[in-house]
Amino acid sequence: MAALKLTITVAVIAALVNAVFGTIIAWVLVRDEFRGKSVVNALIDLPFALPTIVAGLVVLAFYGTSSPLGIHVAFTRTAIVLALLFVTLPFVVRTVQPVLIELDKDMEEGARSLGADEFTVFRRVVLPNILPGILSGVTMAFARAIGEIGAIVLISGNLPYKTEVSSVYIFLRNQGGDPAGASAVAVVLLSISFAVLLAVGGVRRYATRFERG
Repeated sequence: MAALKLTITVAVIAALVNAVFGTIIAWVLVRDEFRGKSVVNALIDLPFALPTIVAGLVVLAFYGTSSPLGIHVAFTRTAIVLALLFVTLPFVVRTVQPVLIELDKDMEEGARSLGADEFTVFRRVVLPNILPGILSGVTMAFARAIGEIGAIVLISGNLPYKTEVSSVYIFLRNQGGDPAGASAVAVVLLSISFAVLLAVGGVRRYATRFERG
């Protein structure tokens, strides 16, 4: 139960944080021009290209005892969240980007011409159009976070009741000769992911109907 609670908590935090920052990054990459834009675009896909265990080593290098950033959070729950933020960010960015590219800017200009400020334009025009993309990205980010093991196993320390997530718990149970225990937790994770997919799918359909209406 401790591993499940920790897994769900950190997965939700990572998905929600990336919903905000992933959308902002996607907006900047689509709407702004700046030096080094192609480099940033390539770095966004880095977690896709790296094997998960290598991603774990990268996170450990940045946030471990020899961190060049001066951030030493290895073997803590904060480290787990940072690792999940790293590996799940591309899911949100890459699902929101194409929606922003296809968004008709004439609607935004029309709203501005009617006196709407920038926040109102975003809230009433942009957000309803990109919300399905954000929800898709958040769903995929949550699903990846809830089952991630490679990026976490090195930096979390796998301390029972403290930093042991469900994926590591399943692995250790299976390796320890308890496949039934591992399967039980795996079924719970599968059920949670399926329920989230159904819920987000319903919200997306509602958002799409609201946008068309």
